[in-house]
Amino acid sequence: TALALALTLNRQLVGRSFWRAAFFLPVVISGAVVAILWSQLYATDVGLINRLLLKIGLSPVPWLTDPRTAMPAIAVMVTWKNVGFYVIIYLAGLQYIPRSCQEAIEIEGASAWQRFRYLTLPSLLPQTILVVTLSTINGFQLFIEPYVMTGGGPLRRTYSVVLYLYNNAFAYQKMGYAATIGVALALIIGIVVFAQRRLIGKAEAL
Repeated sequence: TALALALTLNRQLVGRSFWRAAFFLPVVISGAVVAILWSQLYATDVGLINRLLLKIGLSPVPWLTDPRTAMPAIAVMVTWKNVGFYVIIYLAGLQYIPRSCQEAIEIEGASAWQRFRYLTLPSLLPQTILVVTLSTINGFQLFIEPYVMTGGGPLRRTYSVVLYLYNNAFAYQKMGYAATIGVALALIIGIVVFAQRRLIGKAEAL
């Protein structure tokens, strides 16, 4: 999603600066505020999304209270909030693709898909590794969204690692257990970051 948006916003579009700012705006909004706003959008009775479903003849969906839809609903909201940051990373990478290489591959008669497959995508490999790494770390650190929107329910389907740590530390007073979870989480994130640095180093050496 982020790569597709970056490729679109890299074109000479009308109001390109506006669209870039619009996609980045959710990144700077507080996670708690975003979670509250999306909770209202997802509300079963008065939420905008269910109102739109009713207008087209569909039944309302209990987005945040149904175990089947709660986590996908949060995932959509988290993607909406963070995608602008990843778009900026890809846009920065696109600026470093030499214009001479783009012109050369066009002169050779490469199609749009071939230009993407053999020039753009390999050139953006370091950015792709970084985006995947940051997405993974953000997934491990997910807390505000499920805490505000569902409290970890329904049936613990939206329980995240950090929310589990938080509840053990402050709701159940299991400080030692929570500290162990925190150390394990820090080690996992450290391993992910180390792997990312190695992969980017190899990608840049190609």
